[in-house]
Amino acid sequence: MTALFIILAAIAILVIGYITYGSWLARQWGIDPSRKTPAIEKEDGVDYVAAPPAVLMGHHFSSIAGAGPINGPIQASVFGWFPVFAWCVLGGIFFGGLQDFGSLFASIRHDGKSLGEIIHDTMGKRAKRLFLVFALLVLILVIASFVNVVAGTFFTEEGGFGVTGNPTNNQTTAMISLLFIVLAVGYGYITNKMNVKTLPASIGGIIGIVIITVIGLNCGFVMSRTAWIVFIGIYIVIASLVPVWILLQPRDYLSSFLLYAMMALAVIGIISNAFTGNATFAIPAVTGWKTGIGTMFPALFITVACGACSGFHSLISTGTSSKQLRNEKDAKPIGYGSMLIESALGIVSLIAVGMVFQKYQDGGFGSPSAAFGGGIAIMFGAEGTGIYNTISALLTLAVSVFALTSLDTGTRLSRFMFTELFLNEDEATWKDAKGIRKCLAHPLFGTIFMVVIGCVLGGLKLSAIWALFGAANQLLAGIALLAVCAWLGEVGKNNKMFFFPMIFMLCATLSSLVLTIFKKFGAIGAGEAVWGDYFQLVFAIAMAVLAVILVIEGVQTFKKQAEAKAKA
Repeated sequence: MTALFIILAAIAILVIGYITYGSWLARQWGIDPSRKTPAIEKEDGVDYVAAPPAVLMGHHFSSIAGAGPINGPIQASVFGWFPVFAWCVLGGIFFGGLQDFGSLFASIRHDGKSLGEIIHDTMGKRAKRLFLVFALLVLILVIASFVNVVAGTFFTEEGGFGVTGNPTNNQTTAMISLLFIVLAVGYGYITNKMNVKTLPASIGGIIGIVIITVIGLNCGFVMSRTAWIVFIGIYIVIASLVPVWILLQPRDYLSSFLLYAMMALAVIGIISNAFTGNATFAIPAVTGWKTGIGTMFPALFITVACGACSGFHSLISTGTSSKQLRNEKDAKPIGYGSMLIESALGIVSLIAVGMVFQKYQDGGFGSPSAAFGGGIAIMFGAEGTGIYNTISALLTLAVSVFALTSLDTGTRLSRFMFTELFLNEDEATWKDAKGIRKCLAHPLFGTIFMVVIGCVLGGLKLSAIWALFGAANQLLAGIALLAVCAWLGEVGKNNKMFFFPMIFMLCATLSSLVLTIFKKFGAIGAGEAVWGDYFQLVFAIAMAVLAVILVIEGVQTFKKQAEAKAKA
């Protein structure tokens, strides 16, 4: 019954938070349904494409979810279920939801421009450049982390190449994911070129998902891990360059049905298990202040990551979602609501690992994603049974699909920001740049540059990337909170709700980076370091320095705003 109590309490608190705090934020900032959005005013058929609310919700939710709210809470479960529960719920309402909603709102009031442009308007040109460098470093880690996750859910140890019968879970996941890409392109074509309405197209899309799932359960695809990394790299380059309506919008929208179905299946399993007792929730409420992944502060707040607050979300809000928002009234459900649903997914992940907690602690699962699938599946049937294997395979597929959607979006964001980094203020596109900057700002150059580095790092073990990714991602959240807070102050809107979340996230993440730096220096001094340790050390130092400079710039901005207000 503990698991049932946890999920019901989480849902109740998150719904109350959405209705009360989310609505209060919308009133404070002045959401205006009559105001034209950038998707309408600047529509170009490539990046600025007004999307139906349900479609944009699918894109935004699938992109921000990724594998984060599954991997993070599961790894953090070593602290006990209560700390993870409290941070997912309260963090989602007062930290993550605030950041996501605020970033989306700020961007639609800036012609759909990036967080870098928002920083430029309030903190100056130098702060913008520093932020872009910082964000690109984070996006490299995003690409590396999710390339690692996706390749890990596709490949099998025996290797080989081609189609196979009697597939393993990974081979099934690979086949369905490949067919899913084809299905998404077809959906994008019929809705945008044949003008088929959303409802009939969605019904057809769901039928298509069922068909490709049946095919994948009976016929898998096999490639080596390295081959999958190369394939994923090529795919995300193409996906980031083509118009959003061809692949990004439809793929993310269709994949959101998998996520909704996965969460519904999990809730059904939790409710039925409360009465059948197929599995036992075995995580203690609190295990202690210090565990194998560090002390509760800052490790808990870094590890849970996307389940409570994620800087990557602010890049999506200001990079792709703001360019597709049809009406300002949709900013609250898409920006704020999506984050709270992701917090609920984090709670579902916590419950899932609780059902197989001892096996997870003993290393019985190859990854948190596998523990997630196994934890939910065991609520329906014993390990090794047909229903267990089918549900576990489908959940592994869902995790892979969400990680791939985050890769799609993350790579497109890399393209935007890499180009923006090399443009002067009077240059609208890369074609306006001069000399070597025109080459560096070219969308293809930036995309390939980021993907190659990300895929190379994706070959590392996930444990060598995730801790650094978590710290960088949460530090980006602190910077995003600072940027939106400064902009709201500049335009005369209430920004007081940002200060505590901003300071807390900056303190937690900078503390984590400092601990990482000392740890890596210790490994180097002891002669135990490998190249991955040097990589983590350089990245940690670079991000810490950039963040401190940006914080100083932010403090100076707040000081100027306070002085101007005092004189008024």
